Amino acid sequence: MRLTVRLLSSVVQKRPFYVTTPIFYVNAAPHLGHLYSALVADAVQRFEKLTNPDCSVIFSTGTDEHGTKIQQAAAKANLSLPEYCTKLSQEYRDLFRDFDIGYTDFIRTTEEKHKKAVRHFWRKLVKRDYIYKAKYSGWYSVNDEAFVPETHLKEDILDGQRVKVSIESGHRVEWTEETNYMFRLSAFKTHLQSWLKTDGVITPNKFQKQLQDFLENEPYFPDISVSRPSTRVHWAIRVPDDEEQSIYVWLDALINYLSVIGYPDDDAMKDRGRPWPADVQVVGKDILKFHGIYWPAFLMAIGWHPPRKLICHGHWTVDGSKMSKSLNNVVRPREVPTSPVALRYVLLREATMAADANYSETKLVNIANSELADTLGNLASRCCGTSLNPRAEFPTLHTQEMAICRQSDVTATLLDQVERLPEICHNHYSSYQFYKAADSVIHVLHLANLFFETHKPWELKKRPECQKELDVILHITLETLRICGIILQPLIPELATQLLNKLQIPEDCRSWQHCEKPSWQLEGAIYETKNIQPGKFVLFQRIYMDKKNIHKKKASA
Repeated sequence: MRLTVRLLSSVVQKRPFYVTTPIFYVNAAPHLGHLYSALVADAVQRFEKLTNPDCSVIFSTGTDEHGTKIQQAAAKANLSLPEYCTKLSQEYRDLFRDFDIGYTDFIRTTEEKHKKAVRHFWRKLVKRDYIYKAKYSGWYSVNDEAFVPETHLKEDILDGQRVKVSIESGHRVEWTEETNYMFRLSAFKTHLQSWLKTDGVITPNKFQKQLQDFLENEPYFPDISVSRPSTRVHWAIRVPDDEEQSIYVWLDALINYLSVIGYPDDDAMKDRGRPWPADVQVVGKDILKFHGIYWPAFLMAIGWHPPRKLICHGHWTVDGSKMSKSLNNVVRPREVPTSPVALRYVLLREATMAADANYSETKLVNIANSELADTLGNLASRCCGTSLNPRAEFPTLHTQEMAICRQSDVTATLLDQVERLPEICHNHYSSYQFYKAADSVIHVLHLANLFFETHKPWELKKRPECQKELDVILHITLETLRICGIILQPLIPELATQLLNKLQIPEDCRSWQHCEKPSWQLEGAIYETKNIQPGKFVLFQRIYMDKKNIHKKKASA
């Protein structure tokens, strides 16, 4: 019996399925890594709805808009802080619209409802005696907006000077002494170790092991500073009852996951189905410590459960190099000269979560053309086209001709692989291995193309007496496309919808249960010829690259 593994399933508990992206820092325009985090979360929630059509989903994303770097970026842009934040926040909304990110909630940390949640959370920490005031000194990274322990530093040469930098981020640190509020993180080491023993709480497992090793090998687990002098960080939420201190941007930011669902208003949270703890929180590996150490500790301190699962992913490099402003290789998704559909597919198709993935425009074009245009799109065009299917039909499955067709090794292989495909892809989606799901579908589509070429339907079309045999070839191919279309919905929702619309598959027949058995496996079923949408059909236009530019041209008829 196959089930999507989830502790205290939202279906069983009649509670929403809650998935989040990180909220994105608006010190610069969105890049490829930001988009990838959102795509992973979107694919997760689409698969959830595909397998549990009746479940309610809360999918939150948004922008993190406080801190020193925001102050600096706004000044550089010659905009007021509110204007700057609104402008950059809108860029994320526009990006997610273009790439079909189906979020339900978009939170900004400058919203009053979020500020209210942060102040309430802070007071709760104070009431439980997990916050105290102290003089603090240490190495501070302005870029990371965090103090860095001595054990996490190394010496490096920057701009010709020997300086200390964070081992983790590579950013320069400076010695800082100031009075701050501290959070008793040291009180939660044992609790965090216990939580991190939960199987699969962080995936891929290598990242869970990293946090376990971090706690095991950290002889001194210090408390952390959770405020900054407001004279230095004035664009932030003030500490309740202390205007001289601003709340640490990471404590502020993490609470967004609660403010989205109505915290601290109990009635508001009840109206949303009490979705905490979150089912899935997607993070990049650079912010794993904040979400895998600090965030669960903050939640434990107020008596709340940590999230059920963190999905952590690697970074995107460009032509083998880390994206950086100095190398001028930061990829802005909306500036990539291909369609959003192509980029969305290739990002989910190529990344393996556990390792960094490499982006290149050449690879993007090659994969999109090979898999979306040729393997999927061309097959759909041929079996839906007027030359082979002039009456625009999804033909009936003739039993006798089907039995004859099965005798071909090519046919037998295709049928077997189509029958196994839903189970295989369900397992891949359930373990967030989107690249494996895509690979499995493309493998079946390659077999379908081979099947099509082997049986030469264009020759059968010339012989009226072979119409039933042609019908079987078209039926098997269209049925394969129907099943692949349903399975591909989390990855390429726009193309999958176009394909299923072309085949005139009713919207209430596009859930996972509708792909689990192909037509030829359903005993006793009577199939009548159905119509598909008439007219020319180009699912995905090939992308052409010349020496100077990549540009799209209309596919030839």
